Amino acid sequence: MDATRRVRKPEGHREAAEVTQIVRQAVPGQEVEGATRMVRKPGVGQKAAAAPAPLRPVLLPLSRFALVALVLGKHRAPELLEGLGAREAVRAKEHLASLASLSSAERQARVALEFGGRRDSAEQLRALMKEASEALRQEIFRRLPPYHQSLFPDRAVMPEAVPAAPSLCVFAERLIREATR
Repeated sequence: MDATRRVRKPEGHREAAEVTQIVRQAVPGQEVEGATRMVRKPGVGQKAAAAPAPLRPVLLPLSRFALVALVLGKHRAPELLEGLGAREAVRAKEHLASLASLSSAERQARVALEFGGRRDSAEQLRALMKEASEALRQEIFRRLPPYHQSLFPDRAVMPEAVPAAPSLCVFAERLIREATR
C-alpha cells in the first residue's frame, strides 16, 4: 500500500505555506505504521531549517573547580585537578594555591559565597534560638537580617540598655553564619 498525503498550513497565516508530506510505503515483513515517515518542506521563499548547532558543555569557572577539589580532597586536590586539560589544570592549580593560602574561616566563607546558603537555614536558626541563653538570643535576633527576623514573630528588637559584651556579639555573628551557610 503506497499512500501520500500533503498537509498545508491553514489559510490566513502571514508566513509562506509550509508543506508536510506524509509518506506510507509498504515494506515486505513490516507493518504499514512502521514504514511511516514525515518529510517537511519549507514553503515558497523559505529556507530549510538548519540542523541545530551542537550544544557546548557549560563549564564552571576554574576557581570553583579548585575550591571543590580543595574542600572535598584537601591532600589530593592537585591530583584531582590533573583530570582537566593541560592549560586548564595549570590555571586551576594557580587558583588552588591562592585558595590554600587562605585561613580556614576565609575558605569556608568563600565556599558559602560560591555555592549559596543552606536550604534549611530557617530550621537551623530556630534550633539555635531554642538552645541559646536569653542574652545570646537577644543578640542573635538583633543581628539577624529582617527576612530572618520574620521567623520569630514573638520577638522584637529592643533598644540596648547595656551594650552587649564584644565577645557575645562576635559569638552571635559566628553562630548566625554557621546556621545560614
